Amino acid sequence: MICNNRTADFAIKEVFLQRQSAYAMTSEPITNEQLMILFEAARWSTSSYNNQPTRFIYAHRDTPAWETLFDLMVPANQTWAKNAAVLVVVISKRTMADNSPSITNSFEAGAAWMSLCLQATMNGLSAHGMSGFDYEKTCKNLNIPDGFKVEIMCAIGKQATQEVDQKFLDRDAKHTARKKLNEIATEGNFHFNE
Repeated sequence: MICNNRTADFAIKEVFLQRQSAYAMTSEPITNEQLMILFEAARWSTSSYNNQPTRFIYAHRDTPAWETLFDLMVPANQTWAKNAAVLVVVISKRTMADNSPSITNSFEAGAAWMSLCLQATMNGLSAHGMSGFDYEKTCKNLNIPDGFKVEIMCAIGKQATQEVDQKFLDRDAKHTARKKLNEIATEGNFHFNE
C-alpha cells in the first residue's frame, strides 16, 4: 500500500500512512468541539487497570493561555507552531489509584497521544508532537504537581496546502521512511543490530 509517498509492506489502514506531523499549518481556528473529539479519542485508549494517567493542558490561539504555552517552546518550534490552532501539553500521573507507583504511565500517555493523532488525521487535522520545550518551566508555569510527569507538547491545526511558509511545506513533503519490520520486531529473543 502506498499513500502520501509512504509505502507499507503489509495491508494496514490508510490512516496510519496519512498521519503526519505537519509543520505547515493554516492558522485557522478549530472549535472547542473539534478539539474535544480528539481528547475523547485519547480518553478511550488502553490503560493498565483502567488507571487513565494521561492529562492534557491546552490553549486555543488568541487566548491568554496561548502565550503561556507558546513561551514554553524553543525558538525553532515557535517558528512553525505559531500557525497552529491549539497548543497542548501532555502529562501523566506517576501513581496508580492506590498511590502505588505506576510503571506504565508514560506508555499509556503515548497510547493516548497516538489515539489523538489518528483521530486528528481522520478529522482532517494534524497533531504534531514535540520535545523541544522547557520541561522545568512547564511544570512551574502550569502548576503541575510533583506526582505528574510532563511527556510532550503538541501543536494541532489544519495542515496548509498552499504557501504559508515554503520551507515548512517543503519539510512536510518529505515524508520520512521507517525502519524495516525485522529491525523492530523479532521472535523469542533480542536479535537487533543496535
